[in-house]
Amino acid sequence: MGRSVGKIWLPILLLLLLESGRASNNLIGLGSYDITGPAADVNMMGYANMDQVASGVHFRLRARAFIVAEPQGKRVLFVNLDACMASQLVTIKVLERLKVRYGDLYTEKNVAISGIHTHAGPGGYLQYIVYIITSLGFVRQSFDALVDGIEQTIIQAHNNIRPGSVYVNKGELLDAGINRSPSAYLNNPAAERSNYKYDVDKEMTLLKFVDNEWGPVGSFNWFATHGTSMGRTNALISGDNKGAAARFMEDWFDQKNGGSISSDVSEPNRIPRRVSNIIPIVNDNHHELLEIAASFESLSGKPTTRFLSLSRRVRRVLRQADRTKFVSAFCQTNCGDVSPNVLGAFCIDTGIPCDFNHSTCDGKNELCYGRGPGYPDEFESTRIIGQRQFKKAVELFSAASEKLNGKIDYIHTYVDFSNLDVTIPKEGGGTTTVKTCPAAMGFAFAAGTTDGPGAFDFKQGDDQGNAFWRLIRNLLKTPTKEQADCQQPKPILLDTGEMKQPYDWAPSILPVQILRIGQIVILSVPGEFTTMAGRRLRDAVKKALTSGSSKEFGNNTHVVIAGLTNTYSQYVTTYEEYQTQRYEGASTLYGPHTLSAYIQVFQKLATALITGKPVEPGPQPPDLLDKQISLLTPVVMDATPFGTQFGDVRADVPKNATFKRGANVTVTFWSACPRNDLMTEGTFALVEILRGKGSWEPAYDDDDLCLRFIWSRPSKLSTRSYGTVQWIVPQTATAGVYRIRHFGASKSLLGTIKHFKGTSSAFVVA
Repeated sequence: MGRSVGKIWLPILLLLLLESGRASNNLIGLGSYDITGPAADVNMMGYANMDQVASGVHFRLRARAFIVAEPQGKRVLFVNLDACMASQLVTIKVLERLKVRYGDLYTEKNVAISGIHTHAGPGGYLQYIVYIITSLGFVRQSFDALVDGIEQTIIQAHNNIRPGSVYVNKGELLDAGINRSPSAYLNNPAAERSNYKYDVDKEMTLLKFVDNEWGPVGSFNWFATHGTSMGRTNALISGDNKGAAARFMEDWFDQKNGGSISSDVSEPNRIPRRVSNIIPIVNDNHHELLEIAASFESLSGKPTTRFLSLSRRVRRVLRQADRTKFVSAFCQTNCGDVSPNVLGAFCIDTGIPCDFNHSTCDGKNELCYGRGPGYPDEFESTRIIGQRQFKKAVELFSAASEKLNGKIDYIHTYVDFSNLDVTIPKEGGGTTTVKTCPAAMGFAFAAGTTDGPGAFDFKQGDDQGNAFWRLIRNLLKTPTKEQADCQQPKPILLDTGEMKQPYDWAPSILPVQILRIGQIVILSVPGEFTTMAGRRLRDAVKKALTSGSSKEFGNNTHVVIAGLTNTYSQYVTTYEEYQTQRYEGASTLYGPHTLSAYIQVFQKLATALITGKPVEPGPQPPDLLDKQISLLTPVVMDATPFGTQFGDVRADVPKNATFKRGANVTVTFWSACPRNDLMTEGTFALVEILRGKGSWEPAYDDDDLCLRFIWSRPSKLSTRSYGTVQWIVPQTATAGVYRIRHFGASKSLLGTIKHFKGTSSAFVVA
């Protein structure tokens, strides 16, 4: 009898031991929150175009975070922002809030905050003057939206911490980026270039987060391509191609998890559409649908509460009470010279390719523009590049099998890059010591890039400058001879590192950080590394980690760069690329040896990470919040014409209208300035579908790429404004009766904020 019992229990015990071996020893937590800033009056961050002012929403911006922790040990926190870049001031204030809430659990050492580099988000949230000139100084509302949203994201991730595992996978994505400065890349040594098949990095690295009980709960990936599918004249807030990819993947998982859509991403042009699967068809009889639609005329604008905008969001319908929302982030890496405008750069007047070395057309840089795959439609280019990243991410996510095992660790220091001694090899052997320089921007910086050219007579590849612009420069600050020599061959246009009035124009103290999760190492860099600069940094760190006597890191070590993280200090090129002085070289602030300085610092950090030896914290970056200047005028008041109310329909859909899929349905409402309420976690625009004969269900909101909210004034100083909602009916939209709604908030002369809603007449989609 005893032997029989033993035979029964032995395999059970073995299975239990095997399962316990497979179970993760780590804890994981993910979170996501709305960080959409002011959708009116604020200059967009990225192109430095004074005329590019936010006037609506393409789709909303989010912060997404993951935490990986040892149960009784260290943890790391990574936050990805649908923003142009991280900000030192934002990072400082987020860390202050985390200190109050969690003590020393989350500090500058183990927290990384990174931007995807969209050029379609509100600016004014950085603390250094050169980055907030075009936004008319500091914009408190932009800043607060980020700090508040990041904090809420981290709270979610922290509260969601549960036992789980992380898996890594990598693969090539060939058609989502090209080199926009190939002449600079070709200046790198031929022997080095021969080691690589492409002149940009084509590899995507993805982390898959799996809850022990719930299964997959999220993914974060890094891939190099600029957030410039939306051009320099776009006025709608947008997460650009990476924000779009994140929307697609989160929707894909929601529908796949509900069992209502195939997970086969090989289907061409397949973008997941949740609504058609949660809203049943009302009736497929066209005449009956028209009769039903005719009975729902537009409604007068009515007062409402802010809660209605939040409660009608489509994604709230999909939220599951018993588990966390799936979170997917598409993070940025060494994108410095990588453009999503993959058709190449052409002259807009002649249609011929731009000059190879200078990206000009008949000597003028203003006419040279890169073309995305949806040219001339920037919205379509955004969708296509986003879809390509999404499809590759799904492929890697579905096949991820390499589990991250080993330590959770981190190391961080602050470094003054304005005067750093750097040891570099000499030709013929030995070493020599060189220095970095105080920050400065070259003439070619003002030329812009093929993604967004500058103005006047600047051009890329300019290593001389000209007398007129030197005269203008000298009115601000004349560079010293020492600075000019240090920055050679860069002709200095703005000597930002030595400009201190009314406060610092550019950073000098930068955060440098390594996060470790088992065999993956994340290098947090505060700028945009070019392709070859990123390759050199990754190789140097991997060599430092794997070549010592320690056996902690092996050949399966994955090193990934998280670009635009914790603060922003523009570009980092190789020494050879710097010599050509294209835009990226002219924007490499600390001189020709900037990359060598980064490699030296990161190698020291990597060595310290292995040995466990502490590193000096370094000099603290300044907190310049109290010195910020803002010239952006506040909203004084909103008004409507006599006899009308906020939310009234100004231009309705045609009577008895029927729209086909692909059609543009447009309704305009009397509105108010979106700065009165950002509608955080809510929506300005909504498409509803009739369910049965009296119940309207949310179908699309301003988190969907097919729905655009466009805000405008009849004149610049007018108190009146319009809110236009455009719905490009998706091919996957369900036939039925629809209507369009608008939510907003008005401000009285006394400063009172009142929320309102507007509703269009119903119409048919057939």
